[in-house]
Amino acid sequence: MRVLGAATAVALGYRPLFRVPAALGWRRKQVNWKFCRWCSSGIIPNEKIRNIGISAHIDSGKTTLTERVLYYTGRIAQMHEIIRYGEIPAELRAAAADHRQELIECVANSDEQLGELFLEEKVPSISDLKLAIRRATLSRSFAPVFLGSALKNKGVQPLLDAVLEYLPNPSEVQNYALLNQEDDSKEKTKILMNSKRDNSHPFVGLAFKLEAGRFGQLTYVRNYQGELRKGDTIYNTRTGKKVRVQRLVRMHADVMEDVEEVFAGDICALFGIDCASGDTFTNKDNSGLSMESIHVPDPVISVAMRPSNKNDLDKFSKGIGRFTREDPTFKVHFDIESKETIVSGMGELHLEIYAQRMEREYGCPCITGKPKVAFRETITAPVPFEFTHKKQSGGAGQFGKVIGVLEPLDPENYTKLEFTDDTFGTNVPKQFVPAVEKGFLDACEKGPLSGHKLSGLRFVLQDGAHHMVDSNEISFVRAGEGALKQALANTTLCILEPIMAVEIIAPNEFQGSVIAGINRRHGVITGQDGIEDYFTLYADVPLNNMFGYSTELRSCTEGKGEYTMEYCRYQPCLPSTQEDLINKYLEATGQLPVKKGKAKN
Repeated sequence: MRVLGAATAVALGYRPLFRVPAALGWRRKQVNWKFCRWCSSGIIPNEKIRNIGISAHIDSGKTTLTERVLYYTGRIAQMHEIIRYGEIPAELRAAAADHRQELIECVANSDEQLGELFLEEKVPSISDLKLAIRRATLSRSFAPVFLGSALKNKGVQPLLDAVLEYLPNPSEVQNYALLNQEDDSKEKTKILMNSKRDNSHPFVGLAFKLEAGRFGQLTYVRNYQGELRKGDTIYNTRTGKKVRVQRLVRMHADVMEDVEEVFAGDICALFGIDCASGDTFTNKDNSGLSMESIHVPDPVISVAMRPSNKNDLDKFSKGIGRFTREDPTFKVHFDIESKETIVSGMGELHLEIYAQRMEREYGCPCITGKPKVAFRETITAPVPFEFTHKKQSGGAGQFGKVIGVLEPLDPENYTKLEFTDDTFGTNVPKQFVPAVEKGFLDACEKGPLSGHKLSGLRFVLQDGAHHMVDSNEISFVRAGEGALKQALANTTLCILEPIMAVEIIAPNEFQGSVIAGINRRHGVITGQDGIEDYFTLYADVPLNNMFGYSTELRSCTEGKGEYTMEYCRYQPCLPSTQEDLINKYLEATGQLPVKKGKAKN
């Protein structure tokens, strides 16, 4: 986003006019944003650009940096009328001085130059403190926090000034692209992007956000190198498809400005581009590059989702397709057995928001089933196998024999599957080894205990046999499947469940009830911290036991408690949980009669 024009417009939603931030040295007057990007060379330098867009602020609060107090005027017709500055009242000066000293100490711990002034007991000036905050922010050792509210735009001005003063411009951040190699080696070659705002280097951009607008899919692209012009042909490095840039726009809140070209550091939007979030676009000379992708964790929770009205299937399919392109952590698949569409994500709230968006944006109310946790199955000890697949049906038949060991992986690798080829000679021809691996991976899709996937296994192929005529690829695929099933029948299995790292913040008076709630959910408390009247509790809790916890926490803390959780690891579940899962699976498959009073799932 551009400092000269877009920062305020995006944060406030204003269209034609706004007040230019005073930090730029411009006179305080109403200007049109189209003229704010003018400079002598016609191209805005990197120093005037910040790729950021946020909105927040203070309501009659003290600022410990400039030692002034901000008052909300109650008028929002024009930007400069929202706040006014004044001297700190006498009764608040002592508290402001204490907070300012605390700020100096925190920044001194992250910046050497300010730390030297602090040790020499010198009082830093406002400019010294601002420069120190900027240096610490650029090194990611300090994070400035601004208070405020988006309601009535309280606190937007100091926030935007801080964006200018503390956040980096595009030339101060090193961005790398990865060279796509045909050998799929783990070590990727990194290429540093050049942030010069000209066409001296090939274009490289990243599609980081998709939006369904009135003109179709709107793709937001961040330009990391080179120049992109209207009418250029660019390549999607993931799909290999080329597209022509028919229209190039720059966004100012909900207003589009058509532009002819954009340079490194700019954010633009394209129309009619078929892509997914995270795709890299380049010109023809750079088609082998991809920007570094974000880490996408595996989903930890799944629910069945369907439209409440069968006539809305088209809307449902359109919405699901769009959401999967926008969000790489949102997964969808169709379960053949249950004939249901299963959506997977990172938590209850994640999936609940998509169900609400389906109704709000597509007019398609959805019904969601009970959340399904991503359990896994694994073995507890190594087990050898020796399996022969033989089939004769007249003419050329099928023959494949595999010998080896099935081993459990270490707990930190419980989510992985490994295949090792330790064969010597030609008993198992090398061209059939990938077929054995494929059979092993296919058989791991469904475990024998509860029907969940198998993981945390290593398939070690040591020996085998083949037939000159009857052996083929399908024979060793079946041999790999049969070997896994044989090994699982001769060993003990256990069910793994995802464990979440939970962080709870609540007032000290509710500490006992919060700890009791975690213990009821079979959580393990790993740490505790406290500041003033609040405490922070850290715990590892099975995801299967966390459903409905937000309601319980609000109830037991009078609405004052909050929590966050993220995936931590997999570990064996409790015997009672395992027995319950096995019984449910046997009942669902008809191997066990359904208990009276329970509906078959």
